[in-house]
Amino acid sequence: MHSGPDLIARRRIEDLEVRLQQKEADIAMLSEIAAVIGSEYSLEKVFELVAERAGDLIQAETITIPVLSPDGTEYTYRAAVGAHADELKNSCIPIEVGVCGWVLRHRKAWWRGVLNELDEQERNRWEQDAGSLILVPLIGKRQFLGGIAGINKRGGGEFDLRDLDLLGLFAGQVSIAIENAMFFEELNAAREAAEAFRARLEESNERLSRANEELQHLVVHDPLTQLPNRTLIADRLQQGILGAQRNRHTSALIMVDLDHFKEVNDTLGHAVGDALLINVGKRFLNILRAPDTLGRLGGDEFAIVLPKATQEEAIIVARKLQGTLQKPVSVEQNSFSISASMGIAMYPEHGADPSTLLKSADVAMYVAKSNRDELAVYNPADDKHNPDRLELLRDLRTAIREQQIGLAFQPTLDLRSGTLVGIEALARWTHPTRGPVAPSEFIPALEQTGLIKPFTLQVLEQAIRACKRCQEQGFDLSVSVNVSVHNLRDNYLEQQIDDLLDQYEFDAGKLVLEITESAIMQDPEYSLGILGALNAMGVRLSIDDFGTGYSSLSYLKRLPVQQLKIDQSFVSHMLGDNDDAMIVRSTIDLAHNLGLHTVAEGVETRSVLEALQKMHCDIAQGYFISHPLPIDDLLKCLENGDWQVMPDRGDAAAG
Repeated sequence: MHSGPDLIARRRIEDLEVRLQQKEADIAMLSEIAAVIGSEYSLEKVFELVAERAGDLIQAETITIPVLSPDGTEYTYRAAVGAHADELKNSCIPIEVGVCGWVLRHRKAWWRGVLNELDEQERNRWEQDAGSLILVPLIGKRQFLGGIAGINKRGGGEFDLRDLDLLGLFAGQVSIAIENAMFFEELNAAREAAEAFRARLEESNERLSRANEELQHLVVHDPLTQLPNRTLIADRLQQGILGAQRNRHTSALIMVDLDHFKEVNDTLGHAVGDALLINVGKRFLNILRAPDTLGRLGGDEFAIVLPKATQEEAIIVARKLQGTLQKPVSVEQNSFSISASMGIAMYPEHGADPSTLLKSADVAMYVAKSNRDELAVYNPADDKHNPDRLELLRDLRTAIREQQIGLAFQPTLDLRSGTLVGIEALARWTHPTRGPVAPSEFIPALEQTGLIKPFTLQVLEQAIRACKRCQEQGFDLSVSVNVSVHNLRDNYLEQQIDDLLDQYEFDAGKLVLEITESAIMQDPEYSLGILGALNAMGVRLSIDDFGTGYSSLSYLKRLPVQQLKIDQSFVSHMLGDNDDAMIVRSTIDLAHNLGLHTVAEGVETRSVLEALQKMHCDIAQGYFISHPLPIDDLLKCLENGDWQVMPDRGDAAAG
C-alpha cells in the first residue's frame, strides 16, 4: 500500500505522461498538416488549406486569415471558411478597427484570457467586441504577415489555452508555407509583368522598325508618286557607275520634263496636276526593266537610270517612254495629250559622278525643249544653252544672305480722286558680274527652292520700312507685296507678318498682299484658310493678274479679298482690241458686284487712263503714272511730282 506522497507523485507523473503524449500527438498532427500545406505553392490554395485545417484543429465555427497590407494601414481577409465566410472573405478593414486590428498592431495573440491583462479602459472597450474569439499572429522569416482567427467554438463554450497553444504552434508551422506561397505569387506576378513588358517591348520594337522603314522610304521617295526621289536616284546612279567600272560597260541617265505641265496645273488645279504626274509615272514604269530605276526629281521632272545600257539602247528606251505618252491621259473627266522633252547623258563619256551626269542630262533636256525635239543626247557644245541654274541659285543664296536684292516702288493712282494712294514693291537684283537680272529669271528660281521664303520675308520688311518712311514724311500710302503659293504654304508667314507690323508699328490695313489667281486655285480650300487668317489680322488681300488663270466664281466669292488686279496684257491693248476691252469691263463689273475694288496695271497712256475712268475702275498703275522708283526717288516724286498724294487716311483700296 502506497503512502500518500507516493500516490500523488505517481499520479502527477501519469498526468505528465498523458500530457506529453498529447503534445507529441499534437506536434505530429501539426507537422503532418504543415507538410501538406507546405507542398502547395498556390497562395489561394495555401490560404484555403490553412483555414480548413485550423478550423478542424480548434473546432471553430469560422476561421479567417487577416493579412496585413504592405504599408501596414489595413488588413484583408484573404481566406475565410465556415459561417459567414462569403461575407468576410476579401473584406478590407483599417488596422485601427476590431480585435484583428489590435493583434496586428500589437503582434500578440488574443483569446478571452487576454482581457485580464488589459487596463480597465481597454478591457471595457474590447470585452463587448471580443466574443468567443481566438487569434494568433502569423510571422514569417522575412516579415510580419497577419494572423489566424477562430470565431465561436463548435458546440458552444469558449476557446481555452490548449486551443491557443495549438493555433499558435500551427501558425508557426504554416507561416513559412504562407510566406513561400506569397513569394511565389510575387515571383509569378513579376514573371508575368516581365513577360508582358517583353511582349510590349517586342511590339514597340516592331512598330519602331516599321516606322524606321517608313521613314527610310519617305527620305528617299517622292511622297506624291512614291517613286525614288533625287537622293535615291543619285544613289542608284552611283551604284550604276561602280558596276560599270567593274564590268567595263556604259550606263545611261534619261532626264524627262513634261511639256506645258504648268498650264495644266494653273488651269485645272493642283489636284489634277498631281493625278497626271502619278499616271505618267505608272506608264513609264510599265516599259522599264527590273534593273532600271524611275524617279521623280521634283515638279514635272522625272529621271530614269539605266545601269547597263549603250547610247543606242538609251535612245530606244527614251522613244518607248515617248510612245507611252501618245495615248491621251484621262484625269477627272479631263483628257490630256501630254508630251515631254528628254535629255540623255552617258557614263563615262558625259560624266564620272552622279552630279555631273545629272547636270549633263539636264543640259540635254534643255536643248531638246529649246529645239522642240523629243530628245537630245548631251553635247558639251550645248552647255552655252544652259542658264546655269545651280550657279544662279548659289548667287541668289549669297544675295539673300547679304541682302543685296533691293526694291523699287511703283505708285498707284485713285481714279476717283486723282491722288496717289499706294505703292507696289518690286524686287530688283543687280548681279556683281551679270548686271541687272530680270525678276522673271530669278523669281522662278527662288520658287523652285526654299529660298522664296527668306526672300519674301526680306521684301516684306523692306516694303514696310519704306512705306513707314513715306508716312513719316506726311504721305498716307499703303504698300503692296507679291507673295507666292510657297509663301501661302509657309506655316510661319502669319506670325512673321505680325512680328513685322509690331516692329515698325505699321497699320495692318496699309499692307496689301498680292496673290496670283493660279496660286490661290492650286488648293482653294487651303487658300481660304490662310487668307482668312491674314484677313483677320487686318491685312488687305488682292488677287493679282486676274483673268490669266482659271478660277471658280464659287470660290472667288468666298475668298476674303478686297480687290482684283487686272493683268496688263488686257489693259495695254484694250483700246485696239474689243475682246480685251470687254474682259476689262466685265472684270470691273464683276468685282464691283462682289464688293471688291479693281486695279488696272499696265496703264501707259492718258487715253487708256481715261477709258478706265469711264469704266469706273478704282485704281490705275503703270508707266503713264510713274515708273518703278528707288525709295529716295519715290519720295522726291511724291513731293514734287505731277500727282497729288492722299493727305489723310482714306478707305480707298491700294494698288
